[in-house]
Amino acid sequence: MSIFDQTLNRRYTNSVKWDAMEKIYGLNDTTEILPMWIADMDFAPPTAVSKALQKHAEGAIFGYGFVCEEVKQSIVDWQYNRYNWHIEKEFISFSHGVVSALANILTALTNVGDKVLISTPVYPPFFNIPKSNGREVVTCPLVEQDGMFVYDFEAFEQTLAQDIKAYILCNPHNPGGYVWDEATLKEIIRLCAKYDVLIISDEIHADLMLDGAKHTPLAKIAGDEIDRVITCMAPTKTFNLAGIQVSYIIATDKKKRLLLEAVNMASGQGSLNSFAPIALLAAYTEGLPWLEELLPYISNNMDYVISELTQLPGIHIAKPQGTYLLWIDCRQLGIDEKELMKQLLEVGKLALEPGSKYGEEGRGFLRMNVACSFDTVKDAVARFKLACQSLKQF
Repeated sequence: MSIFDQTLNRRYTNSVKWDAMEKIYGLNDTTEILPMWIADMDFAPPTAVSKALQKHAEGAIFGYGFVCEEVKQSIVDWQYNRYNWHIEKEFISFSHGVVSALANILTALTNVGDKVLISTPVYPPFFNIPKSNGREVVTCPLVEQDGMFVYDFEAFEQTLAQDIKAYILCNPHNPGGYVWDEATLKEIIRLCAKYDVLIISDEIHADLMLDGAKHTPLAKIAGDEIDRVITCMAPTKTFNLAGIQVSYIIATDKKKRLLLEAVNMASGQGSLNSFAPIALLAAYTEGLPWLEELLPYISNNMDYVISELTQLPGIHIAKPQGTYLLWIDCRQLGIDEKELMKQLLEVGKLALEPGSKYGEEGRGFLRMNVACSFDTVKDAVARFKLACQSLKQF
């Protein structure tokens, strides 16, 4: 029996995933709804992390603190051991999350009114954060090829030529789970260099590689253009620590790091909370066995969902190479997204994310989070089937 087979009760814990559905979905009562939407896991973190946090809580006085060199070294070691990527401790700065890191990077390294490029469908904050900070969001959609979204580099270059100042890359891709290969990444670097575009690479899902897939940090292969790349990473998706709020930025260019530091100072953002470095250190130094057991468990959950749901006429699912998120193609059902969501919520009692949340190119898709016990996954599949049976063509 796997440690991940236990179904944990997260209701009434102020969990966004479980306790905020009434507001998110506009429902009066969600006690019967199974949430498979927001990207956090229904798994306890590694025991080593919990013990480290408990020990810190018992023995600490919670005054002002700083991130020690041991924590930074654990990041250096993690990048080398997992990706054979050599970084220096001085390249690292910290943030409360990758989304806040995106905001700070854009504030520090672009100007109000600048154009920021994104490739849709993509993680919603890529739309919201630039707009909220006075930047103009420009989209260049990915295109479908053999059931997956890929780059149209001719269109990508034409868009970059329109005075784009920054490009936000999702690597691995959320929501599709694509792990971009080196050829794709090198072409992104080449074209952004040609048009002098800053690249912000969100690599928060990097550790969640499935079935032998390999993540390539963009900066690792950037060569002479490495100072053009700002990398955002975190242990939070990997080890289910989102509520701890810890992420880090890797930037090789000292001038850019100083600008980032100035933005932090100007916005009053000091160091991390005292629990964040403790959790990061324990995860990166003692959490690997937990992660190595997690990945095949998620892969097996995905295999089950894909096997069961693709038996339904009109449902297609390409297995992701990374993440714990399934991108379910429902377009051949011929059902309006609002109606499909209504059936899932009211009949199936199942909360998934509508694809249009990730851009118009995502309309007709659903995103499902399968980072939960296998029993929960089976329950979700049964609920999905029940909702589909209520549709006219079934």
